[in-house]
Amino acid sequence: MTNISQGLVQVYTGDCKGKTTAAFGLAIRAVGHGFRVYIIQFMKGGDDYGELEGLKRLRPECQLEHFGGQGWVRKGELQEEHILEARKAFIRAQEIIISGEWDIVILDEIVNALWFELIPESEVLELIDKKPPHVELVLTGRNASKLLIEKADLVTEMVLKKHPFEKGIMARLGIEY
Repeated sequence: MTNISQGLVQVYTGDCKGKTTAAFGLAIRAVGHGFRVYIIQFMKGGDDYGELEGLKRLRPECQLEHFGGQGWVRKGELQEEHILEARKAFIRAQEIIISGEWDIVILDEIVNALWFELIPESEVLELIDKKPPHVELVLTGRNASKLLIEKADLVTEMVLKKHPFEKGIMARLGIEY
């Protein structure tokens, strides 16, 4: 039985860290209230992300699948592997959202996949329109478009004020990944 009477669309965007962290914080809160959460990660090809193991502890109420090719994606220099992985992730996202079986669906880094043109924005906007009314949909990633921002019910922008990278401190295990 679904607990959400009115599912909204949330976008977490911006040039600073915290987008995925905010979405996963929402997932933890939701599971604590008995909601079912499904997370699909775009552009995450490796296995060294702490959330992959951490979220296993929230099963079966919270499920996570990740998709992505190896190496960095560069705008204008797309590799077939990255395009295929993004397509697989999007097809899976469609199945999960349309099924209506999950209370909250998080599409982590899908906004980046849009910006890198791995999937067409028109397809994502159409999927938002097809979302069952009881499903909360969360999209994360940098560079949210004006159309996506207009379509969303809630938009949070993470704004960079200061970052440890500026001091030469690299990404840390368990903190940034």
